[in-house]
Amino acid sequence: MSKQAKTLTSQEIRRVLDYVATRKHSLRNRAMLLTMYYAGLRVKECAALRYEDVLDGEGKIRAEIRLTPEQTKGSKAGTVFVSDKLRKELQAYVKSVPPNALADKLFYSQKRPQDGWNSNTLCQFFHHLFKSVGIEGATSHSPRRTLITNLADKGVSVRVLQSIARHANISTTQAYIDVNDAMKRKAIELV
Repeated sequence: MSKQAKTLTSQEIRRVLDYVATRKHSLRNRAMLLTMYYAGLRVKECAALRYEDVLDGEGKIRAEIRLTPEQTKGSKAGTVFVSDKLRKELQAYVKSVPPNALADKLFYSQKRPQDGWNSNTLCQFFHHLFKSVGIEGATSHSPRRTLITNLADKGVSVRVLQSIARHANISTTQAYIDVNDAMKRKAIELV
């Protein structure tokens, strides 16, 4: 397998969020990063999100986001579960950036707000964001890989991780898990 995106530490995530807070479009950028991290989204999926995907008929954040085949890798529909942390982030974002129309992209772009980002432009955004913060090896895939590694570290079964990641093969999920010394120390103490 080719070189993997860097798994972010909690300190690195904090550094990125602190940096984002000082920049233009801070609420949008924070929400994009945390949506990718808390939901384990691919960049294509994040770029494709629309308000109607995350808001129910009453304007509240859905408990589950249903991704259509057009929004996903491999053109397979999928379900993403929304954690309480993600729900709070999305509520704050939608409150500050309400939709003009529910069919508008969730994360606006400056040039064409209602059309949002495409996956290539969002990849470039994350590349420059991580570079600006000085995190080498981080890419738009880092939030997703970080989520999977962190859940594995907390003892979540690889089968559950496979389902969360929406991977067809469990070996793909296993390759996402970045084993580190802290995980090995914790494991050996279980004996």
